[in-house]
Amino acid sequence: MEANAAGIRALKISLVILLATTVLQAVVVAFSGSVALLADTIHNLSDALTAVPLWIAFVLGRRAASRRYTYGLGRAEDLAGLFIVFVVALSAVVAAWQAIDRMLHPQPLDNLGWVIAAGVIGFAGNEAVAVYRIRVGKRIGSAALVADGVHARTDGFTSLAVVLGGIGVLLGFPLADPIVGLLIAVAIFVLLIGTVRSVGRRLLDGVEPELVDRAEHALEHVDGIERIDRLRLRWVGHRLQGDALVAGRPGADPDELAATAEASVRAHLRNVDDFTVTVRSRP
Repeated sequence: MEANAAGIRALKISLVILLATTVLQAVVVAFSGSVALLADTIHNLSDALTAVPLWIAFVLGRRAASRRYTYGLGRAEDLAGLFIVFVVALSAVVAAWQAIDRMLHPQPLDNLGWVIAAGVIGFAGNEAVAVYRIRVGKRIGSAALVADGVHARTDGFTSLAVVLGGIGVLLGFPLADPIVGLLIAVAIFVLLIGTVRSVGRRLLDGVEPELVDRAEHALEHVDGIERIDRLRLRWVGHRLQGDALVAGRPGADPDELAATAEASVRAHLRNVDDFTVTVRSRP
């Protein structure tokens, strides 16, 4: 519950920051005509909107397990990750289309100083959101929130690209603006590769190998465990579930050993909700 509350709070604050950044940039787009800034504004708006499905997922994750959803609704977070991938891909397509159209039909830019200032604002807003989302995401174990934070950080650098485009136009290269807009679209597509991998890994019950290492370490240091025959972990939203099959030393009490082992794993992995240890003991 505390992790869900922290995640929702992070999404609320970052949503407000990104919406404010988007509005400021949209105003500058309206009286400057910068297609690079338009691409960055569209992307920032899509980033702001991705907070909504994650917010819904965190709320659903609070619900208790039922007879239909016996594991609860933590996986809603992974579905929200799929939606984020779709929205980001759509924003890249729109940005690329606008940039190509401006290359084919050039238009003069006005108020370049404001365009550059808006790019700086976009960088500052995205970096603030990135730092906050990544910090909270790592603390509560939410891969979707961390990925969204890394996404925001990359967007901050695309905002700096807008600044470079504006400087290029000032130096007498008018195509710098649509070229930067097209580069932003390409950068978004490159960013999608990592996001798709992260979301896909969660959907296939993949976990970070270092988590398995920590769980093994926790079990190996329990007095009475002879070896680990099987260890499984999986994410359900931003919480971990798993089980282990271990061999106990002769004479060890299986129930007591299992309880000690489960407590050790929970102490080493703070995101674990359910972890069951089954002990094979020898007389």
